[in-house]
Amino acid sequence: MDDLDAEYPIAPPAPRKGRGAVTNLQGRYEREVRETADDGWGVPLEDDGSTVLRTEVFEERAKSILTRNASPDIPFSVSLNPYRGCEHGCIYCFARPTHSYLGLSPGLDFESRIYAKINAPELLEQALSKKGYVPEPIALGVNTDAYQPVERELRITRRVIEILHKHGHPFAAITKSSLIERDLDLLAPMAARGQVMAAVTLTTLDTEIARTLEPRAAAPARRLRTIRALSEAGVNVGVSIAPVIPFVTEPDLERLLQACAEAGATSASYIVLRLPWEVAPLFKDWLLAHFPQRAERVMARIHDMRGGKDYDASFAHRMKGEGAWAQLLKQRFDKAAKRFGLNERRHGILDMSHFRPPAASNPQLSLF
Repeated sequence: MDDLDAEYPIAPPAPRKGRGAVTNLQGRYEREVRETADDGWGVPLEDDGSTVLRTEVFEERAKSILTRNASPDIPFSVSLNPYRGCEHGCIYCFARPTHSYLGLSPGLDFESRIYAKINAPELLEQALSKKGYVPEPIALGVNTDAYQPVERELRITRRVIEILHKHGHPFAAITKSSLIERDLDLLAPMAARGQVMAAVTLTTLDTEIARTLEPRAAAPARRLRTIRALSEAGVNVGVSIAPVIPFVTEPDLERLLQACAEAGATSASYIVLRLPWEVAPLFKDWLLAHFPQRAERVMARIHDMRGGKDYDASFAHRMKGEGAWAQLLKQRFDKAAKRFGLNERRHGILDMSHFRPPAASNPQLSLF
């Protein structure tokens, strides 16, 4: 969970009513205010007659920018999130409940009312310059995508990476966006020094499912192109199959791993669908809207893996689930990953030796 005590120069607006999972699946944004992006869809979503919402961006001046965790099931201990909320609008996003802390809706507000931490680069430089700072790989864009559409204009993520690049600080980025290709001029030289790795999240190869499941993320085929672009630039790139949704995206598992391996991914992981707090009713609404005949079966299988509940938050089970079906899924994943040459070598170690704190590169700072 990101820091929740940040300062807000603008009071959060009143939340809109309704979750919007069924009533406003498409046409959520006035897209003419966004520049055209090569996201693989070709044309924007057509307005389906529902209320069109403009994406609103609120400037946030955070008090701190590096978040630390000690979760045993997460492969990093430090993360940085330049934004709260995410325009991608993935109905399953586990971070949706974080908007409740702002007094906003985890539904449409999470997707259309974005908080941009405009002082993130400055805070990062301050953190790196603290006496006794010990570098650890920073995970970039964990709660919400650091390369979501608003980043094209604000470029906060770009500025953060410029600082990491300047001071030789290792990091890992995870995204569903092709926008990461914009920063290859920074990523490629860092990759050559063993200072960066990237992961692209994919859920399905089915474009019809993806269009409603994660409506403003890049198309599946476009994400495969991003994997290839990163790989060809020398960036160590993996794939995160997340979430695996029983009877919806789960049948795609082996085909998806094969496509990612062929695109240049060298590692892979997966996460079973997580439904914490307000995410559960949102997802159930989506499921009933798009897979009404399958909905009961899907939820029954989820309950099988979650101890009879919508969600089990325990570290031991929240990522992979438990029970016979969870074990079968793991076996399928492991066999497919091996068959396609994924996870054959360890990629988790990044080179810390090139790190130079800001004070070391700026004589004026060393006076303080």
